[in-house]
Amino acid sequence: MSLKCGIVGLPNVGKSTLFNALGSAKAEAANYPFCTIEPNMGIVEVPDPRLHELSKIMGSQKTIPATTEIVDIAGIVKGASKGEGLGNQFLSHIRQVDAIVHLVRCFTNDDIVHVDGSVDPARDIEVINTELLLADLQTLEKRIDKDRRLAKSGDKEARKNSEIFEGLLKHMNEGKPVRSFSLDPVDQPRIAPLFFLTAKPVLYVANSSGKPEEQAYIQVVAEVAKKENAKHIVIDCNLESEIAQLPESEKQEMLETMGLEEPGLHRFIRAAFELLGLATYYTLGPKEARAWTISKGMKAPQAAGVIHTDFERGFICAETYRSEDLVRLGSEQKIREAGLFRQEGKEYIVQTGDVLLFRFNV
Repeated sequence: MSLKCGIVGLPNVGKSTLFNALGSAKAEAANYPFCTIEPNMGIVEVPDPRLHELSKIMGSQKTIPATTEIVDIAGIVKGASKGEGLGNQFLSHIRQVDAIVHLVRCFTNDDIVHVDGSVDPARDIEVINTELLLADLQTLEKRIDKDRRLAKSGDKEARKNSEIFEGLLKHMNEGKPVRSFSLDPVDQPRIAPLFFLTAKPVLYVANSSGKPEEQAYIQVVAEVAKKENAKHIVIDCNLESEIAQLPESEKQEMLETMGLEEPGLHRFIRAAFELLGLATYYTLGPKEARAWTISKGMKAPQAAGVIHTDFERGFICAETYRSEDLVRLGSEQKIREAGLFRQEGKEYIVQTGDVLLFRFNV
C-alpha cells in the first residue's frame, strides 16, 4: 500500500534533519528558510522486533519488514495560504499526503535562527494550523458558490451539498479543523474530493534536546495535542541524526549508555505508521518472513489482494494463527496441537499480528 506521511512545520524546526536521520534519503539541511523546495520522499522500514523473532523460529532465508513513505515538505510561513514564500506550492504538496506529522521546535539554540525570532511552540503551531485552515476555507468557499448556483436550478445533490458545506463553513470559521466536524459517514464522499488539508490526521512531534528549560515547551505541545484529540511524541532530531550515522555496533553501545532500549526514530516511524491507519500481518516460510501492510479493518480477501490480485479474486479461506503463539510455543506443529490454528472466511477482519496463509483458486 502506498500511503504517505508528510512532515510539516515552520522553517528551521528540524524537518530535514529528521528526514535525514531516517536514513532512506539525504535531504539538504541548511540554516535558512526554503532550503527544501521540492519535497524529499523516502521509504522507511517499520521497526518490528517480532518479525525477526518469527523469522528465526521459521529459519527463513530473508526477512522483509513493512514500510511506509515519509515526505519532507518545505517550511511553511505566515501568509502561505496567500502564496507567501512559495506557499501555494508547499500547500499543494501537503494535499498529496495522507497524514501530517507536525514538527514543532522545542529546542533552544542561538546558532539556529528562528523565523519569528524566538521559540514559542503555541504560536508556531497556530501559524501552521491557521495557514492550513485558511487554505481549506478558500477551497470550501469556491465549492459553496458553485453548489449555490446549481441548487437554484433545482439540483438536489447540490442542495444537499450546500447544507453540509454551510455547516462546515461555520465550523471552520470558529477556527476548527475539518477533521473535528461531525459528519454522517454516508456523507463523507461529499467532502472527500475537496482534499481538505485539515481533514488529515495529525501527529505532533516536539523536537527537543532534553534541556530542563525545554520541558515547558514540550508541555505546550502535549496540551495542544490533547485539545485536538491528537497524539504527540518527543524526539531529539539532532541526536537521532547522529545515532543513525553510527555503525550498528556503536549505535547499540550509545543507546545503552543513554539508557535507551531503541532509537527515538523507531517510536517516530511506528507512530507515523499508526497515524496512517495501517496494520501488518505476516506470511512465514523457509524462503522469507514478511510483514504486509494493510489498512486497519481490512477483511481477509482484501488483505490477500495486497500480495496478489489473484489471491483476492479466487479467495477460498485464510489459515491463520497469532504470531505471539508461535513465539510462545516455538513451532506451527505445536500451535496445531494446541488447537490455535484456525480457518477464516471472507468476512474475517485481519488483526495486527496475524500469521496468514491464503487458499485460493482462479
